[in-house]
Amino acid sequence: MTATLTRVNRVPGLLPGLTFLIILVLWESSTRFFTIPTFLLPAPSRIVEGFDAVTISRWLAHAWATLRVALLGFLTAIVVSLPLAILLTRFKLVSSGIYPLLVVIQSTPIVAVAPIIIVTMGSGDMSRVLITFMISFFPLVVSMTTGMKATPEELIELSHSLKAPAIREFTQIRIPYAIPYIFSGLKISVTLSVIGAVVAEFVAAEKGIGYFIQFSTSLFKIPQAWAGLAILVVMSLTLFQIIAQTQRYCFPWSLPRESK
Repeated sequence: MTATLTRVNRVPGLLPGLTFLIILVLWESSTRFFTIPTFLLPAPSRIVEGFDAVTISRWLAHAWATLRVALLGFLTAIVVSLPLAILLTRFKLVSSGIYPLLVVIQSTPIVAVAPIIIVTMGSGDMSRVLITFMISFFPLVVSMTTGMKATPEELIELSHSLKAPAIREFTQIRIPYAIPYIFSGLKISVTLSVIGAVVAEFVAAEKGIGYFIQFSTSLFKIPQAWAGLAILVVMSLTLFQIIAQTQRYCFPWSLPRESK
């Protein structure tokens, strides 16, 4: 038994796939056995029917609207976070002045701020991208700053003794050392970007999976809403895997030994 489990665990994705399949079987059988109403918890088979009730072109249009906003917010978060993390690492005065403000921004419930942003900036992509950015950039800043500050002091002192300019200190020592931290932040941030896009669509949108779920629940089309939720899960997992595989193939040395 133990040997079988070990062999199963060695096949990538097999154990999570089997676990997911067991959950689906239990879910389907329990909803049928206990005759749970669809509006409370639809069976997986009813969710599949929810997929069929909407045309592929409509699903693709909604999914692309959400994915576009999520990616724009995520990329904006990367562009802003890296120089900000360098400033926070390099200058203690900047760190003392800005870091508390970042914590305040992160502590503010984005669901409460989102309607204000929509009223101020309109219901276009810009406001939705800003909401997505606000949700996803904080983990990136924290992970990048933590990674750069964790660089061994001996390496920094060596660069100072060689009179290396600050730009080389960051590009050749601090940022490479922070790669594992940066990818940890990217994995968290990319999934948060999908959440941010959906939150923005809940507030104001005419297209997107978040808008579709809200519209479906208002008409009590619960299986369709669950189908939209399944698309969001697949989208988040796909983006997460893209980041994970990028790290695996581009920076394999940054992975823990058991993950290689």
